Amino acid sequence: MADGAPDRLRFGVFVAPFHPAGENPTLLLDDDAALVEHLDRLGYDEAWFGEHHSAGSEIIASPEIFIATAAARTRRIKLGTGVISVSYHNPLWVAERAVLLDHLTRGRFMLGLGPGSLPTDAAMIGLDQSQTRELLAQGVDVIMQLLRSDDPVNFQNERWTLRDARLHLRPYSNPLFDVSVAAVASPAGPQIAGKHGIGLLSIGATQAAGFDALALHWDVMEERAAKYGTTVDRDQWRLVGVMHIAETREQAYRDVEFGIEQWFHYFQAVAAFPQMAVGGGNVREMIDFVNESGLGSIGTAEDAVGQIDRLVKQSNGGFGCYMMLAHEWANPVATHRSFELISQHVMPEFQWQAWSTQAAKRRAEASRPELAAQHMKAVEDVTAKYQAEIGATPAGH
Repeated sequence: MADGAPDRLRFGVFVAPFHPAGENPTLLLDDDAALVEHLDRLGYDEAWFGEHHSAGSEIIASPEIFIATAAARTRRIKLGTGVISVSYHNPLWVAERAVLLDHLTRGRFMLGLGPGSLPTDAAMIGLDQSQTRELLAQGVDVIMQLLRSDDPVNFQNERWTLRDARLHLRPYSNPLFDVSVAAVASPAGPQIAGKHGIGLLSIGATQAAGFDALALHWDVMEERAAKYGTTVDRDQWRLVGVMHIAETREQAYRDVEFGIEQWFHYFQAVAAFPQMAVGGGNVREMIDFVNESGLGSIGTAEDAVGQIDRLVKQSNGGFGCYMMLAHEWANPVATHRSFELISQHVMPEFQWQAWSTQAAKRRAEASRPELAAQHMKAVEDVTAKYQAEIGATPAGH
């Protein structure tokens, strides 16, 4: 693993989700829950779920409700809101629902907060995009006051009024569950995270535009933390990227012919989310864009390891969790197999598990000639001793 990175990199999945419009939503939502069950069995650390209300693809309207369902079907994996669009909600109710889920999951809940990514969502409730980031900053201020203190909160802006607001329940987690703010390209997310000493979800940082700003995200967090007297922790920095791997690159390329075009079309022509600018007019161009732009990795386990190594170096000090953006580039069987291969061959490289067994193998290889000779000598000695005993036994006995 790269120097300076945390000893054990966590792995997770960011489930927006991305489904083709027109398919049976009931089945698709069940597929999303089944994926999380699969990841739980494979030892993944985290799963985060988005909030969207339009555009036909990202069909989870309430990450909190989905987490309650997924929690009942899993045992160990932590579950987070990726993210609650704070500008759409009264922050008191956001905090209340978060604490409820912290109790219901016995501490497996994580709270992710963001401004809201789809302009078509905000437009339906009369929000302009120029308002959402300021509302996020104000909302996080209120939410963190409520979560960290029992003092009454009073606040008023053009959207919300809070009068002597307090949480009904205190958090289950001691002192608090993980809280993170989303960031794409602007410094708004790192500024908020640094101010409050909470985590950062760098959603666009693995693509070309965000890749160059990756280390800058952390610099902004540290500057804000110093100003407000808080502490930020690289272990609470999560990077979101895309991957699909198979046993060979050729197989991986064939796999993504299944659905990569509809995913690219969503960002190129449907979602008004220009920060996710993806290029490519056919499958091969799209594969090349993913691999060459820094967006992610389509190929083998070795390619995936190389991508994460590059991100560790670019972050200039490491991060705590690499999260794969869930997609339907491949069919469900190939998709589940990709996650299995990552669990088998990629995760150990960043969790000191590959190193320990490989080192044991190297030690055994180095000592084999000498130890094998000793073993053969021991067998020969025992055989000779037995033959001597047989030869010394009197006849008739």
